[in-house]
Parts: sequence; C-alpha cells; structure tokens
Amino acid sequence: MNIDLTGRKAVVTGSTAGIGRAIAEGLARAGASVVISGRGEERVATALQELRALFPKGGFSGVVADLATLEGAAELFAQAPDADILVNNVGTGRAKPFFDIGDSEWRDLFELNVMSGVRASRHYVPDMMKRGWGRVVFISSESALAIPVDLIDYAMTKTAQLAIARGLAETVAGTGVTVNSVLPGPTNSEIMGGWMKAAAEAQGITQEEAEQQFLKTTRPSTLIKRFATTEEVANLVVYVCSEQASATTGTSLRVDGGVVRTIA
Repeated sequence: MNIDLTGRKAVVTGSTAGIGRAIAEGLARAGASVVISGRGEERVATALQELRALFPKGGFSGVVADLATLEGAAELFAQAPDADILVNNVGTGRAKPFFDIGDSEWRDLFELNVMSGVRASRHYVPDMMKRGWGRVVFISSESALAIPVDLIDYAMTKTAQLAIARGLAETVAGTGVTVNSVLPGPTNSEIMGGWMKAAAEAQGITQEEAEQQFLKTTRPSTLIKRFATTEEVANLVVYVCSEQASATTGTSLRVDGGVVRTIA
C-alpha cells in the first residue's frame, strides 16, 4: 500500500514528543506538510529542528500554545487557520486515587484532553466539509474501555473522546470527511516511558523489567507482552488519515496489543 498525502496539510496537537511526534513524522513521510504544537517554545523549536533534519524537503511549522485554554486555541487557529488532517493528540494523565482528585484537577484534565479536541474540530471541520475531504482522528486510549482505578479521571476524558468522535462522524456523514478514534495501549511514549523509568530507578531494576512488571500487574491480558512503540501507534493513525481509509469512519480502532478482551 502506497500512502501518499502530498498536498495535504496536517495539524497534530501535542506533537513535540511521544505519540504525537511519531504521528507528525509518519504524516511527513507520507508527504503531508505538518503543523506541530506544544506549550514550550524550546520544545517546539527543538522538534522543528529535528523534523527538518529528518525531512529536508518537508513542510513544517510550529505553534507554541496551551490548548487547554481558549487563548491557546485562538493562537493555534491564528497561526494555522486551515487543515486537511486534524489529529487531536494533546493530552496527559496522572495516576491518583479517586478520592484524592480535586474538582480543579477534573476540570483541568477535561479542558486539555477533551475541550482541546472539541475546539480544534469546531474550527477545522467546517472547511473540510466545504472542500469535500478531511480526516479527523482523536487519540483516545484503551483506558476508555477498561477503566484503571488509579486513572479514573483520565479514563473519563478518553471515553468522552469516543462519544465526541462518533457524534461528529455522524454530523459530517456524506461529506467526504471521516472522523475516528485510535486507542493505544501501553506505549513507550514520553509520559509512560517517564513513569517506567522512575519506577525502574526506584526499585533498582531495568526499565524493561519495570515495563514487564507493569504489564503483569495491571495489563495481564496483553497479547504482545510488551509496550508498543510510538511508531506502531503512528502507523495506524497515518493509515486512517489516508485516501485508502475513505470508508473507515465513526469507529474506534485499537492499537492496544490486545489488552482489551473483546472481539468487537
């Protein structure tokens, strides 16, 4: 399969590292020009420098903005007013017992993980519909289906993304715009990699041993018996953004290593 996104412009939120960065690279490799975003000027500048070194002929631009805020969203839209492909990737999570999560933490996480995608979709999708082509992808999580007890607030935001994506797909039905969710499982992303590195250092074991310990205790149903790479997640996202995926819409696609024990 030859995926060619030449001439397409993609906006990937939260793309200076981790899964978002891998998605930006994958889309660029397929020929798309890519707008990356992040909250820190130095991180955005570094990512742009590295991407331009990897793809000298690629088209890249960067936006420094906090997409958990209305002001940050406005900054993104001002600097990148249009897109053929929108990947709502920005988000975070933190392990914390339910009874210790305060109201402000719930609101802050919802603003970043959910409202960032709502605002971006509300801005970019109408023009996609007018042109008769567009791709929107929400990066959710297997935690949207199998709720971890120490990440209930995070799981709530990921489940919310599934509802938004399905509703938006129905809203744009027949326009040539597709909307889907991609659900990674345990992945060597910046966030999870950081957690595993800290756990390894605290216990005096290797990071690989910490990952295996995590899988055995919290994700024993994994079928690949390892963390996925960010590139493996990005591969599915790039396909969903392609012309070849024109009949795939309104669905949730798992790249979770088989963690969720269901056949549907």
